[in-house]
Amino acid sequence: MNEYNINHLRELEAESIYVIREVAAQFENPVMLFSGGKDSIIMFHLARKAFAPAKVPFALMHVDTGHNFPETIEFRDRLMEETGTRLIVRYVQDSIDQGKAVEETGFDASRNKLQTVTLLDGLEELQVDCAMGGGRRDEEKARAKERFFSHRDEFGQWDPKNQRPELWNLFNGKKHMGEHFRVFPISNWTEMDVWQYIYLENIDIPNIYFSHEREVFLRHGNLLSVSDFIPMRDSEKVEKRIVRFRTIGDATCTGAVESQANSLEDIIEEVAATRTTERGTRHDDKRSEAAMEDRKKEGYF
Repeated sequence: MNEYNINHLRELEAESIYVIREVAAQFENPVMLFSGGKDSIIMFHLARKAFAPAKVPFALMHVDTGHNFPETIEFRDRLMEETGTRLIVRYVQDSIDQGKAVEETGFDASRNKLQTVTLLDGLEELQVDCAMGGGRRDEEKARAKERFFSHRDEFGQWDPKNQRPELWNLFNGKKHMGEHFRVFPISNWTEMDVWQYIYLENIDIPNIYFSHEREVFLRHGNLLSVSDFIPMRDSEKVEKRIVRFRTIGDATCTGAVESQANSLEDIIEEVAATRTTERGTRHDDKRSEAAMEDRKKEGYF
């Protein structure tokens, strides 16, 4: 990695740390959303650097769909134990059991959209006034519209046409009772930035990101992992392939990519050469032309 890349990463690091410290200064009860994916791992790493040698002064929160990759949950629990960090978990299954969310049915059923109900209920219950997320502007066109400080109304909803200006990195966290903010400290990072920073800082990540043999099947152009909670059609064939995951979400809609990249150096080379976005493997984004934006307006991450 050359000096230019290192300086670029240090500038991004400084910007993100500044945003995280602004959250701690402006809000009374913030949380950091944490899934165990690479972006939330980076964000948590930055938070630890922001307040070192003290512990991170806010809790982490995971909205658990119940359809996670086991490697991700194992990594999440180990990291929380090693760092002594408070983790709050809210379960989509509880929202279903309480009649607040309706389980989808059919072969393409997913709990990804149901996370919104669980998230908003959790934020209200805990009286959270700011939830930090690991969204990046390069991921998807709806996320490209986000500010660092994204205002949400009393219903947790987002209005992309009515956002506050952020001139000279001045962030306005003022709100009315019942409203809250979503803050995205790594907004200006790209997928390549994330991988190079993981390499530079030697950050531990789940092994699901590296190439491994896995039982998968093809659906809608995506290689889905064989799982107990994904029903298969008779026409779908299980195969063992060497794959890895570029992004980690609900296993019902997150596809793998065939890859031989089993090191950070290999992953960086692969990302540099690819012409497909990382969310191109997320089937939930393809349900409609504006699927992500519609979910964000309703209160999604």
